[in-house]
Amino acid sequence: MINNLDLTVKDVLSRKQFRKANILAGENGLDRKITWTHIIEHNDFETLINGNELILTTGSNIDLQTQASAATYHRLINKNVAGLCIEKGKYFHTLSPEIKKIADSNNFPIIVFNEIVKFVDITQDLHTLLVNQQNQMVYHLNQLSHQFNKYSLAPNGILKVLQELYKHVGQKVICLIDQENTYYYPPSLKIEEPQILAYFLKTLTNDDNSKIIPYRDTPFAIVPISVLGSTWGHLCIQVNSQMNDELLFSLMDRASMAIAQILLRNRTIEERRANSEDDLVKNLLQGRKYDEVELQFFLPTHHSKLSYRVIVIKTFPYKTGLGQEKWDEHKIQRTISIRSLFQQYGCLPIVSTRKSEIAIVCFFMDEDQAKKNYLYMQKIIDQMLISGANNILHDVVSQIGVSSVQSDIKHASSSYNEAIQVIKLRKKALCNTYFFEDIGIFQLLLMQNNTDLKAFSNRYIGKLIDYDQKMGTELLKTLEIYLECQGAKKEAARRLFIVRQTLYHRLNKIEQLLNVELIRPIHRLSLETAIKSYYLLMDEKVDTQ
Repeated sequence: MINNLDLTVKDVLSRKQFRKANILAGENGLDRKITWTHIIEHNDFETLINGNELILTTGSNIDLQTQASAATYHRLINKNVAGLCIEKGKYFHTLSPEIKKIADSNNFPIIVFNEIVKFVDITQDLHTLLVNQQNQMVYHLNQLSHQFNKYSLAPNGILKVLQELYKHVGQKVICLIDQENTYYYPPSLKIEEPQILAYFLKTLTNDDNSKIIPYRDTPFAIVPISVLGSTWGHLCIQVNSQMNDELLFSLMDRASMAIAQILLRNRTIEERRANSEDDLVKNLLQGRKYDEVELQFFLPTHHSKLSYRVIVIKTFPYKTGLGQEKWDEHKIQRTISIRSLFQQYGCLPIVSTRKSEIAIVCFFMDEDQAKKNYLYMQKIIDQMLISGANNILHDVVSQIGVSSVQSDIKHASSSYNEAIQVIKLRKKALCNTYFFEDIGIFQLLLMQNNTDLKAFSNRYIGKLIDYDQKMGTELLKTLEIYLECQGAKKEAARRLFIVRQTLYHRLNKIEQLLNVELIRPIHRLSLETAIKSYYLLMDEKVDTQ
């Protein structure tokens, strides 16, 4: 349908005024488009022509038959005239072979009237036809705009808009939003879509100009999808030589506006969801009252039937100077990416995103999934820590902590504290796990007050610490490594970069100072606990300075 609204030279030849007209040359140019008609009887005509006009003339004051007339025809061709209609008579008799050759080689139609015609009747007829076609085009576009607007309110609206476009243009249609959101029609385009997507993402910029760009041997018309002054994507349609470019771009403009409405509405819905989700998670993790109905909105079944973990991700401070609007957009994208990643592993996350922290309450459907959860969480963490373009958080992760598995949502604030404690231990290099259940004795130590921990630590290793400080030795470090190696002296000496004889000497000195037997399990357990307590207290002391 998009090709039927152009008026061509061939269409004009079927009009009543052209019944006795003959085409003398340029038969292969009958598909040239006509946008207007113009009567010219003067040789200085360049400034009067815009292009695509059908020129009517008697040849008066125009050189059409002399030996130098070739220049006149070249000037008309260079001005992209649709065709030349000459009245046979006093000023024009025949077309020379030279001029016919020029016209044929340029597909430039030359038509001759064999009897006197009224140019005014021709112009009136063709101008009426052109105006009617223009009105028809406007009506056609308005009808399509109405249809596009209906689709913008329907499910799968973007795909329906593309289907309607394909129905009218009969060519491949692609909508590029970003790398994760590409729509296309017909479905057979799926095979070619990755290559087209890669090419366009590399070629297109975020300007607001409509254009035609080449892809392999076929051009594509490109129209930006603009939302609130920003380019959110591009609409692309394959072009053929029969298309009316003006109508095509007008059609694409209306389709892009409908798609923009869909994207804006989806973004608004997503913003509301993200804000509601953010407030809900904050209330849960801070132990405040929360809306039970709102919580169930995010879950497929009642939360009492689900297990959960709390995951806290500390992020580097967000770039300053980008404005609240930019941050809001980034926040939504970050939340969507995190939700998508967790859902890939069968998880049901609700997310709170702030500039320096992301908190996730991650629910699990059943007992079996809860048992597999440790492995799933490790895979999710690996994906978030991966470097490069595949990192869903764009390399902003600083630290991650994961709570133990819980079933009562009332304990969400305690689970949040567990995840924070893991992060603190990791920052102090006191553990290398992400999971609260793997921090071992620190679970107990973190529940004690500092006074008790200090007394316990001094009781078991205080003399060792004092000796190291006085003599400049490393007996505490030696004891720590020895215990970590579970009494394997060869391995301990290797890690301490000393010979075994030196290690034996240090161990004897440690036993003398502490009056313990390192071989006894109860002593080893007490000493390991005292060392962990000492390091925990030392790091907290540094934090408060």
